Amino acid sequence: MTTPARGYTATKDQLQGRLRRIEGQVRGIEKMVDEDRYCIDVLTQIGAIQAALDKVALGLLDDHSRHCMQHGAEEGKGEEMATEMMAAVGRLLRRG
Repeated sequence: MTTPARGYTATKDQLQGRLRRIEGQVRGIEKMVDEDRYCIDVLTQIGAIQAALDKVALGLLDDHSRHCMQHGAEEGKGEEMATEMMAAVGRLLRRG
């Protein structure tokens, strides 16, 4: 059985690279806390990670809307997939 192509399939390597960089940033924050770094410096790095994750999320939403939803609409599932995507956007916006 083959895995279906996802909206991000064409840029999967780039996406994985970004996620590895974010993972490294998180490890950096752990080290900052271990070294008792200044709170504002830690918070600044957390903000940078959140911005990086937001960029990844927006890219995935873009890929989803251009690829997955297009195929879903062709299969008569457009409305269902739009509702699903908007629920995902709602979850992304409800932080903290």
